[in-house]
Amino acid sequence: MPPRPGAMAMRFAIILSLAALAACSAPTEKSPFDRLAADPVKHGERLATVLGCKGCHGKDLTGQDWSAPDFVDMSTANLTVSAQKYSVEELKTMIAHGQRPAGRELWDMPSFLFTRLPDADLDAVAHYLKTLKPIGKAAPDPVFYPAARAEMAKGIYHSSAVEAKQQFANRGPDAGPEFERGRQIVRASCAECHRIELDGKPAYPGEPHNPNLRIVASYSEPDFLNFMITGKAAGNRELPMMSGVARGRFSKMTDAERKAVFAYLKRVGELSN
Repeated sequence: MPPRPGAMAMRFAIILSLAALAACSAPTEKSPFDRLAADPVKHGERLATVLGCKGCHGKDLTGQDWSAPDFVDMSTANLTVSAQKYSVEELKTMIAHGQRPAGRELWDMPSFLFTRLPDADLDAVAHYLKTLKPIGKAAPDPVFYPAARAEMAKGIYHSSAVEAKQQFANRGPDAGPEFERGRQIVRASCAECHRIELDGKPAYPGEPHNPNLRIVASYSEPDFLNFMITGKAAGNRELPMMSGVARGRFSKMTDAERKAVFAYLKRVGELSN
């Protein structure tokens, strides 16, 4: 019996979808992150902290309430439970492309940060997530209110999959090949708040301005590296949110990674003057 037309159309759509993802697949170049252990799970565990997984999904990765009143009821995924449902390759697609295997798109997952991560790093994070012992229940599906649906219709509020596709080709400011390592690290770890352009402009209507990271050109290397570890800015200042991010995430970078970030941001700032 010949295949039904509808079945053939669905197969063709799936093939096109897979081809599109392959075209935007993770780069295979060398990782910008140091590998402190041969075990990919250990590498993935460190990356899960540095890249902010625990900031959104909680220290134990069981998820957090991410709701906005009258806009959306949403919790970040309980990764201890949801990671067990998917293969390593499926998890990598969700992380870097914002899309589940069945085609349903994720929302408010910053997949666009990770579209340029080398495959080995995505592989390590996914393998780490697969080792988590399940705790509690899976997060419920999000509930979108009329205000959210109106912004979707206007093209203001995008799914994670759409954002990932839109930003894939955007590598961030180019400071030259000698600063490429820092460029890759910054794109994956700083762009959620400061944008890939690093100018700190609101990425979404109503969001506050964040600092333009070109300000790093005014820092000395010792002051910047101290800030990345202790969260204390110049003058021993405590900065809203950023000081906690530095202590919780960037302190887990290696010295070489932090120095690459500083060198890149300093050069971007110098080129802007």
